[in-house]
Amino acid sequence: MKKMFLVMIILAAAITTRAQVMQSKAQWVTISVPQLKCWECKARLEQYLLRETGGQSDAGIIKFNTYMSTGTIRIQYVPDRITVDYLRTSIANAGFDADTVKANEDSYKMLPPICKRKDEGGGPQKGKPCNLPPEDRTSMLTNERRDK
Repeated sequence: MKKMFLVMIILAAAITTRAQVMQSKAQWVTISVPQLKCWECKARLEQYLLRETGGQSDAGIIKFNTYMSTGTIRIQYVPDRITVDYLRTSIANAGFDADTVKANEDSYKMLPPICKRKDEGGGPQKGKPCNLPPEDRTSMLTNERRDK
């Protein structure tokens, strides 16, 4: 009888543990990042988010896509591991504005001028396209020099 009772307790514990391990379904969120207009800014933000995801996506971020043309990032995340507010704060900690959350000032100061807010002189500079991949930009500038 004691063995049967012990087996029932172990079985109940296993079922409870399995129920706790089950995760909620992954969701997507789109966050506006106005400074996300060039490849350098994109690379900086992506490197930061890769550190935030953890080694095996255990921090809750599954994947993300950046869209420089619209200045947005779409993030797939697990809601019971991470919140949208945490995602916005993470982006702000990287030095970028995220929706209504302003960038962390210390991180923002470390950004290159091209990644700063437009009203502070940041963004694409005249004659220096930054929305092209670095290899395309280099070939374009080389061709311009050759034409002169």
